[in-house]
Amino acid sequence: MPTSMSIGMFDGLHLGHRAIIDQARDLSGPDGSVVVVTFEPSPAVILNPSSVPPRLMTAHQRERALLEAGVDEVVILEPTAARLGMSPVAFIEEMVDRIHPDHIIEGSDFRFGVARSGDMGLLRSEGVRLDFEVHEAKEVEATLPDGSRVPARSSTIRGMLLDGNVEAAACLLNQPWQVEGQVIQGAQRGREIGCPTANLDLGELLCPADGVYAGIATLESGDEYMAAISIGTNPTFEDGGRSFEVHLLDFQGQVGDYGWTLRVGLRHRLRDQIVYESIDELVEAIEGDLRDIRSLLSV
Repeated sequence: MPTSMSIGMFDGLHLGHRAIIDQARDLSGPDGSVVVVTFEPSPAVILNPSSVPPRLMTAHQRERALLEAGVDEVVILEPTAARLGMSPVAFIEEMVDRIHPDHIIEGSDFRFGVARSGDMGLLRSEGVRLDFEVHEAKEVEATLPDGSRVPARSSTIRGMLLDGNVEAAACLLNQPWQVEGQVIQGAQRGREIGCPTANLDLGELLCPADGVYAGIATLESGDEYMAAISIGTNPTFEDGGRSFEVHLLDFQGQVGDYGWTLRVGLRHRLRDQIVYESIDELVEAIEGDLRDIRSLLSV
């Protein structure tokens, strides 16, 4: 049975990544196998630790998303110094010995081997020598809400999220961007004002621009709730540190419990964070946010 393989980080699993997976499936056929080879953590952690880009998804999210997208096997490599120091030829030889691909699908900017010295030209040469076909995936463009078109790239999605533009990011992802994290103890300000929140530990995940967002939260049970998400420093209380707080609308459980996993998809950005003169003003603003969220997410 034919085997198709692609190597990459697949962070975010955007439209371009999904096109590669679809192409791999077409090449392998319904009875063949699609294999994705990726790294955990990113090689950048070893090669350039001072400028590692924030992650769009956890390792668990990525593996789950790849399998749901139609990948049959996810091979996770550790970016050891020895592996990152391999010549491009040695690295491809290792992958061929391990996966036995009939097809390798990569984007035009694919680089591999020590110092990223291998390119698509070398990969094609190795394909002739090692008996696999090389296919260059076309770059995929997405149409944004304003009608403009941009290439689907993980770096572009990161920039959009850092600007708070979750609607544009969703166009490149073909779904709302989702963050997944452990619920940790916060300042419990929300409970004090009648709007309890679950505080997420994002770890190495990207934290979007400060502000108030509307989204959908998914519990470990699979139950979903409309959610109000507040990202920032709680300026009214002058708490200082940034936090990612989630209020679940109509949830009857205890969000104050800690250690459970919550997944949140950000759909819309409502407003900036604002310093209010009083708690009453803050509560009034939150009530307005909740009304807006119900209106936006009930459509």
